[in-house]
Amino acid sequence: MADAADSAPEGTQRPYGHGGGEPDVRPYARRLFWPGGLSSRLLVLTVLIVTLGGLLVLPWSLAQFEENWLEDRIRLAEIATLAFDASPNQVVSNRLTDQLLNGADVLSIAVQSEGVRRLVLAPPRFPRTPYLVDLRGGFSPDLLAAPFETLFSGKDRLVRVVAKPRFHQGDFIEIVTTDVRLQKALLAYLLRISAIAVIVAAVVGGLIYLLLNALFVQPMQRITGSMERFRVDPDDPLARPHLSGRRDEIGRAEAELDRMQADLRAALNSRARLAALGEAVAKINHDLRNMLTSAQIASERLAQSGDPKVAQALPRLERALDRAIRLASNVLAYGRSEEAEPSLAPVHLADAVAEAAEDAGLTPQGVRLVSKVGTRARVLADPEQLNRILVNLLRNAREAIVSRPGGDGHGRVEITFERREADCLIRIADTGPGVPERVRERLFQPFSGTTRQGGAGLGLAISRELAQGHGGDLVLASTGADGTVFELTLPNAARGQAGSGSDE
Repeated sequence: MADAADSAPEGTQRPYGHGGGEPDVRPYARRLFWPGGLSSRLLVLTVLIVTLGGLLVLPWSLAQFEENWLEDRIRLAEIATLAFDASPNQVVSNRLTDQLLNGADVLSIAVQSEGVRRLVLAPPRFPRTPYLVDLRGGFSPDLLAAPFETLFSGKDRLVRVVAKPRFHQGDFIEIVTTDVRLQKALLAYLLRISAIAVIVAAVVGGLIYLLLNALFVQPMQRITGSMERFRVDPDDPLARPHLSGRRDEIGRAEAELDRMQADLRAALNSRARLAALGEAVAKINHDLRNMLTSAQIASERLAQSGDPKVAQALPRLERALDRAIRLASNVLAYGRSEEAEPSLAPVHLADAVAEAAEDAGLTPQGVRLVSKVGTRARVLADPEQLNRILVNLLRNAREAIVSRPGGDGHGRVEITFERREADCLIRIADTGPGVPERVRERLFQPFSGTTRQGGAGLGLAISRELAQGHGGDLVLASTGADGTVFELTLPNAARGQAGSGSDE
């Protein structure tokens, strides 16, 4: 087994063992790095999402900054044109021209009014052809690419900016400037906004991470830890999940896990009791079979006597001893949650009912049997297992009638038979007090479905298991103050034949 486990392919997980200790888990092979813990994954995703949000905002911020920077140059240039207009004959010296251009941080200024464009301030010529940025239409998507063109298009480029005038009448004002200072300003702004984005991302991302970690990750970690503790030791009190009382999916998961653990503990306790029963029966099985064997020898000696009453009662005694020996072995098998496979054969139901009624103690003087099963009615069943089913049902019915408060110990058990297309239906109805409501839901559960003081609660559980082993079932059809009806379905021994009721 160790070699087989060690040879498991890479990238798989070993199943948890049944013993204590930490689970042996082999992590899945990953091509790319991805944190294994939910908390670390949440941290990585938070950082990525906040960073992505900052990257989406960055182009808009840079474009807005560039537009504002160029607008400032436009307004400075427009103020410079006012000085030009105020000069005599609108003529200024070269020195004043240079001062006005340097003050506006531009190379040239032109104004168009009433369709006439005039160059207000300009050097003799430009060494390069400038590229155009038109601000007259307001902010547009085309301006989103402008900051990146400015940052990565090289140095000493000229930019021609056109905008609407603000301080005087005209069609537009136009400036030409170098983008070196704009590049420096954009780069400085990019560094500032990146630093601010990092700080905001750290603060916001940290708050989001802490919030999501407290609301979701930590409760899931507690649920996971509870499941791991329960796997190692179901009786560990720390394995029970902490119920936070939340009404969302986390709270529902905690409540469902708590109920599931309670159900599993009950199932494990029941299984442990069955195992203890099997162990106890195993210890006494040898001695019990020896006692029954001695009883068989005694019955053989009684058979040699000539007493007619002994001869009349002897077959019943021998049959009871044979079944007692088989039953001792079968109880041991049931304690191991195992049941022998039925050996199916056509069985005359009327004979099986009469024999089971005799074994269950039904008599005309007390609780009597009313059989409406025809002599030709047959079912496909294991004779021994069918006898066990019928004896359990008839004995339970007799004991319920006898123990009825205020009763005289008299009553009847009625059995009817109906052949259907796919199976046969056998109804067992009694005139007992009915099944108490408190045990109806667990009527077929071992050690839980008994209503009789001192009963083990195994009869109906065994009967239903045997019926299901035949491919049929045993159910409680109805119960009340007038009596109880059980329905037993078994395979049809004569499928295709018509008939029902007494089947005669």
